[in-house]
Amino acid sequence: MNSTNAGLRHEVQKLAEDAFHRHLISGYGDSEYSQEYQIVLGGKPRHLPLERARLLLQRLLKRST
Repeated sequence: MNSTNAGLRHEVQKLAEDAFHRHLISGYGDSEYSQEYQIVLGGKPRHLPLERARLLLQRLLKRST
């Protein structure tokens, strides 16, 4: 994994932690695929590309403020 993906994955993880603690998602974690991140939303696990995961989490967090 290159440093850009590692940085993006780290950013997504921090956003997911924040969303989880605000009860906006019910789970999160690394996907079995290196370019994706797993987010549990509405009881359903979703494997999203890192960019889409970041956008989703940013929108959820923005809506909750």
